[in-house]
Amino acid sequence: MSRTSTGSSSRRNSLPIPAFSTVPEHPEEVLRTLERLGVAPSKRWGQSFLTDPFVADAEAALIELPPGRPILEVGGGLGILTSAILRRGLGPLTVIERDRRLAAFLESAFGPRVQVLTADALEVDLPKVDCAVGNLPYSSATRILDRLLTARVPRIVFLVQQEVAQRMAAGPGSKEYGRLSIFAQLYGSVELYRSVGAEAFTPRPRVESRLAVHTARPDPLPVPSVPVLERAVSVLFSSRRKQLGNLLPRLSPSKEAAELLAKDAGWPADWRRRRPEELPPEAYFALATCLSSSR
Repeated sequence: MSRTSTGSSSRRNSLPIPAFSTVPEHPEEVLRTLERLGVAPSKRWGQSFLTDPFVADAEAALIELPPGRPILEVGGGLGILTSAILRRGLGPLTVIERDRRLAAFLESAFGPRVQVLTADALEVDLPKVDCAVGNLPYSSATRILDRLLTARVPRIVFLVQQEVAQRMAAGPGSKEYGRLSIFAQLYGSVELYRSVGAEAFTPRPRVESRLAVHTARPDPLPVPSVPVLERAVSVLFSSRRKQLGNLLPRLSPSKEAAELLAKDAGWPADWRRRRPEELPPEAYFALATCLSSSR
């Protein structure tokens, strides 16, 4: 999936762009365009480019906003998703792309219809938008999603590695359930959509991808302190095979204090024999609230 790259934020790029600026939609066209731009997909970054216009259109359809509402695309790449968004008359659209050559290509291909920011999505100030959308790179997808969640973006439409999408949507009792699940559900709800095979990308990745949507909760967060929740979840999920009776005392001065903490948080009577993945996100929200009040 097209990846953002490190660079200073700028609205215009001075790099020369070949006369052609047609968005490629087939593997051969993608490879030829990348070669002419001097861009070599990075295996270390897990960099692949979406080449299936039907997937791009399905992703754009999930934005579900009327025209005139601001949208952010993370990692514009060669513009296949950008094209799908514009064909639907959506925007205004801002695209973050960290590779200067790709950013210059996008500016040449779309002109004033798109504002292109040459910047790292993990570092640039995010504009205020109603929806963020992107084919996120495998190497930094969770960090980008963390940033978008923290920014309370109302709607996030993303195409990521299948495992990441499943972890975000996972419920208690599943092997995928953990920190990412709890924090995705702290900020809202996740819905999974179609799986996307490796054949939809060039170069072909080794894993499947998944389309998903995160919808932000409209009400205040159910915890007074996100850092307190982060620490509690980190400690308790650091040893998933251990029972909570052995783990919760790590967050309190003594076993007796842990007992009171679990009681105040409304944990089930048999919490000591349960493992971290057996409790729902609400149990951790309640725990974090109790920990915050005792500080």
